[in-house]
Amino acid sequence: MIVNKKLIFEVIDAAAAAKTKKEKVKILQENDTWALKDVLRATYDDVIEFTLPPGSPPYEENEISSIPSNLLKQHKKFTYIIKGGKGDQIQSFKREKMFIDMLEAVHPEDAKLLIKMKDKQSLGKGITKKLVQEAYPGLIIK
Repeated sequence: MIVNKKLIFEVIDAAAAAKTKKEKVKILQENDTWALKDVLRATYDDVIEFTLPPGSPPYEENEISSIPSNLLKQHKKFTYIIKGGKGDQIQSFKREKMFIDMLEAVHPEDAKLLIKMKDKQSLGKGITKKLVQEAYPGLIIK
């Protein structure tokens, strides 16, 4: 059986549009992927710090008709943009270029989520640290 995974922004948008906290939690849990959990944890866990400057870097949004990748694949590169990860060993301009490459490889809405994640901003209406902790107990350390 082949399961068609939703893009991360689709899951976040669906959870944000849900009327109740219980529905939001259910949507997050039903769409459980490592990529989703990595984005949620990186956004809301105070232990995770990014080694990138704040704000939106200069990048060109991908055209929806020709998206070469998605966050289900690109999330593995997060280790290069967080403090204490592999990116600590490379020059900042290379690390920033890697982030821009990620933004340009994914759906434009996922790219916007990545920028919010990096800047520790809320990903959507009602998508809070407390909600993420309820949906995925033990995911967030601090």
